[in-house]
Amino acid sequence: MKIAIEGCCHGELDAIYAAIAHLEVVEKVKIDLLICCGDFQAVRNLDDLECMSVPDKYKELGTFYKYYSGEKTAPIPTLFIGGNHEASNYLWELYYGGYVAPNIYYVGHSGVVNFGDLRIGGLSGIFKTHDYKKGHHERPPYSGHAVKTAYHVREFDVFKLKQVKSEIDVFLSHDWPRGIAQFGNKHELFRKKKFLKDEIESNTLGSPPAEELLKRLKPKYWFSAHLHVKYAALVKHEDEKTTKFLALDKCLPHRDFLQVIDLPEKSAEGGFALDEEWLAILKANHEYHSVTHRPAQLPAYGTPEAIDLEPHKKWVSERLQAAGSSATVPPEFVATRPAYDPSSETRRKGRAPADVDVNPQTKALMDLLELDLKITTPRMHHTRRRR
Repeated sequence: MKIAIEGCCHGELDAIYAAIAHLEVVEKVKIDLLICCGDFQAVRNLDDLECMSVPDKYKELGTFYKYYSGEKTAPIPTLFIGGNHEASNYLWELYYGGYVAPNIYYVGHSGVVNFGDLRIGGLSGIFKTHDYKKGHHERPPYSGHAVKTAYHVREFDVFKLKQVKSEIDVFLSHDWPRGIAQFGNKHELFRKKKFLKDEIESNTLGSPPAEELLKRLKPKYWFSAHLHVKYAALVKHEDEKTTKFLALDKCLPHRDFLQVIDLPEKSAEGGFALDEEWLAILKANHEYHSVTHRPAQLPAYGTPEAIDLEPHKKWVSERLQAAGSSATVPPEFVATRPAYDPSSETRRKGRAPADVDVNPQTKALMDLLELDLKITTPRMHHTRRRR
């Protein structure tokens, strides 16, 4: 299997696919999977643009809507995580992951998914201390700071990932794991990004939760983006396992935004598939998911070992067996909002949706696991007491 890793996408799908097509011709290779490390910008229309944290003067539709509408089809199976510039309303309706367009799959706010026999984990968003313990309270139309906090990593999503026991081949995060710069040529990094030096030397650059996941999961590969620079590192864990880290730039001419990784021992046969262990983790932790400002009430102060996964693994295994061989095939893509149509759109500016769409893919997953659809819970309005 050959996979192409891309840094920040910023809605430039046409350019990324063109770069891969050129590479395939020049290098005489076939890419089996494209992985994008955040800032994907799955913007379907002008309304989605109003749910993305970007100054108005920099807001652009990009080319994703063409793949969403069916005008174009992704030429390569594509997998991505969210970053800090996303259409948060669309990704929220696919909180657990799913197809944002045919052949383009979102890992989810956190998740594990299989592509062939390659096991991939991911954590969307970026870390901000003041929001880490909070619940997922943000809802469209994302008034005030909610358009920013919607993409901040939550402890609940990290807590679920910490329960993964089976080996992960590839892990994705948008911001870097804290401390990762110490495992590569940091002086070369200083030369490229001088402003990072103080943060690196004080060990404040990067995400502490991602650092915890790196030490706990010990994946073979870890890919990130966010800082718009190519950087490689090699982490040697105490048990002699190693993690090859690579960060890449954003999609622009003459920038290092694309890297091909050869995994000869892996096969792409079967495409995307739901991960059985991850389904058990979703089932086991659903009751702790807070969709208000209140922190998730995690058991044993957030100790992953407090969750006994075995009965949930048994339940999921029996459920999948009863559902048939196609049960681990992700639900098919379904459009939930109209795509931008340049021939008929007369507005210059969109309007953020006032509610959360129920995505049939998410509903199908919750039905499979016999869980309620928490993410459609209306947002809580705070009222000020009269004095």
